[in-house]
Amino acid sequence: MADAKADAHAGVEAGPAVVTPAAGPGGPYKVVIIGTGFSGLGMAIGLKRAGVHDFVILEKADEVGGTWRENTYPGCACDIMSLLYSYSFEPKNDWSRMFPKQAELLQYIKDIVDKYDLAQHIRFNTEVTGTEYDDATDTWEVTAGDGETVRGRALVAGMGPLHQPSIPDLPGLASFAGRTFHSAQWDHSYDLTGKRVAVIGTGASAIQFVPQIAGRVGHLTVFQRTPPWIIPKPDRRITGLERALFRRVPLVQRGYRNGVYLMQESFVLGFKNPRLLKAASSLARWHLARQVPDRDLRRKLTPDYTMGCKRTLVSSDYYPALMRPDVELATDGIAEVREHSIVTRDGREHEVDAIIFGTGFHVTDAFDGAHIVGRNGLRIQDAWKDGIEAHLGVAVAGFPNLFLLLGPNSGLGHNSMIFMIEAQVRYVLQCLAMLDGAGGTRISVRPSVQDSFNSWVQRRSAGAVWVAGGCDSWYLDRSGVNRAAWPASTVAFWLRTRRLDPADFQIGRRDDAERRDEAMSPVL
Repeated sequence: MADAKADAHAGVEAGPAVVTPAAGPGGPYKVVIIGTGFSGLGMAIGLKRAGVHDFVILEKADEVGGTWRENTYPGCACDIMSLLYSYSFEPKNDWSRMFPKQAELLQYIKDIVDKYDLAQHIRFNTEVTGTEYDDATDTWEVTAGDGETVRGRALVAGMGPLHQPSIPDLPGLASFAGRTFHSAQWDHSYDLTGKRVAVIGTGASAIQFVPQIAGRVGHLTVFQRTPPWIIPKPDRRITGLERALFRRVPLVQRGYRNGVYLMQESFVLGFKNPRLLKAASSLARWHLARQVPDRDLRRKLTPDYTMGCKRTLVSSDYYPALMRPDVELATDGIAEVREHSIVTRDGREHEVDAIIFGTGFHVTDAFDGAHIVGRNGLRIQDAWKDGIEAHLGVAVAGFPNLFLLLGPNSGLGHNSMIFMIEAQVRYVLQCLAMLDGAGGTRISVRPSVQDSFNSWVQRRSAGAVWVAGGCDSWYLDRSGVNRAAWPASTVAFWLRTRRLDPADFQIGRRDDAERRDEAMSPVL
């Protein structure tokens, strides 16, 4: 069973040792990691299992968690089943539900930190404001908000693709006198009880929190631009008997995990041939018809684009929430925001006390304002002037010793992102091992290799549902080019990252004079 085997081997294995002694007081770390979500912590665990302990993790907040720390909105949960949404090498056998909620996922992450003794490596309240590659020393200078500079031989960006909230530039928004906040920055100090609330956006977050606040607020207006495809959510509590079986017979849990993986992976077949998604779209239409008997409302909630063009969502309580008499779906588009209201293009004025944005995140434009400078002063914006791209979503030409996790074209619309993280961590470890084995000080992907890979990505994306499905999504950049989605199966990604091809990279080293200078004058 190829897919199951891929899942079993995608974990962070011990692999070849890449041990390098610490540079000493004032010297650079072996590796600097940014972020303490699944990506950053996965990288840290991979390093420790490979024998590398000379690393630091920079975290902007005062606790770990990444996405699952930031998102605390009511009803926040994962839309991938719990038995799959965990590190393959660290299964959790006591999940409470089939789909894990935010608090349980955050606790899982905290438990991982404790088990692998990662807290000693983390610098909290350290927000990275810029990174620059030092050509003279082949190190990265990472600057924090307080002005402190941290140096590393290698830099791993593990912030994830969904961490910068996107708020639309609506006319008149600055004049609104009520409360506004994004779902990823939920204002728990504001009491929604009895308020007239506007929700802008109908994506993955909105369909989770709308049912939670409907009935609690005085009146809820959901402003929809594009209806999502929604299938039923088969959520339930995991029984005590099941948990006991998972604990006593780990192979049962592994088999269940592989079964979930295969089910999710089957959706990839429809991305290039949407006709294969006919059964899934029929299920979604049946789900809509069953829960929304009102024909006019059902018409507004029926997508006019191919399923899979945007991420397919799972919910069994969103449609019933829209059926409530105190909830309204507005689909005419927003013309402007006034001091106490939102005016739609049909001229109707909706009085509101608060606006909640469920409008997603910056993805393809997330690096527009980033201060990342590579070799010979190359700015990331100049390297990506024609669109963001990286080799396997990991390495960027012109930026030696820099590795991205969940970088360009490694996003998924059908399966667990943790699978991709583990595959990329393994690939980064191979890069570091090759660098040490060659006695080099810098490793960089060849531009021709990056170009060839991204040409393949775009050829593979041509005609795929994200590009030809008739919708706009966060997978595409301003030019309609797929810059976010991996255009094949996760097995294909695992195969591409399983064994590093040394010919894909250039190894460089400073000459002996440079090394002598550094030894006499340690980097501070």
